[in-house]
Amino acid sequence: MRSQEWIAEGTALCRKALVDLEGPSLLPGWTRKHVAAHLALNAEALGNLVEWARTGVEKRMYASTDRRNADIEAGARRSSAELLAWFDESARLLTEAMGELTDAQWQARVLTAQGSEVPAGQIPWMRAREVMIHAVDLGTGVTFADLPEDFLEELCTDIRTKRGDVPEVNGPLPAVAAYLAGRPYEGVTTPDGTPVAPLPPWL
Repeated sequence: MRSQEWIAEGTALCRKALVDLEGPSLLPGWTRKHVAAHLALNAEALGNLVEWARTGVEKRMYASTDRRNADIEAGARRSSAELLAWFDESARLLTEAMGELTDAQWQARVLTAQGSEVPAGQIPWMRAREVMIHAVDLGTGVTFADLPEDFLEELCTDIRTKRGDVPEVNGPLPAVAAYLAGRPYEGVTTPDGTPVAPLPPWL
């Protein structure tokens, strides 16, 4: 499953970027510690969905949006060492849990944080998006150009499907992916050469 390979690649990129947790991220209002806390919480939340798929007992990603946001804020107040340990442990546990699912369990239906019903087989892609995009958001030097080309192609398709409001554009694949994700970009134009207007952040 390619998504699981992307998880490993994205996790390694994040881990490298997390070497310096002091300072702002590229996401408005979030420090690097906020991003690190979000990534750790996301791994735990997706682990809830894996458990749901394995047991058949409903277990939502988050108790509520407010609780999720509060947990990110609390996590951002941890020390760098605590956040790194949390990131590593949560990522490891999620990978191990996914490795235990049977083919039938991967077909189980679960709910995303937005309330969409999807097969558990979508969980690896959900995690791959998080670690790849947020490796860039940490703002320590990783860019969309550092992400695998096949991941970027899948990401562009996914965003276009979910956003449904984006125009056709031209430009290098990493720049187009950054544009579609609502991140800083250069060199993206409409087919007639007009510079495109930025989109709001996605994910």
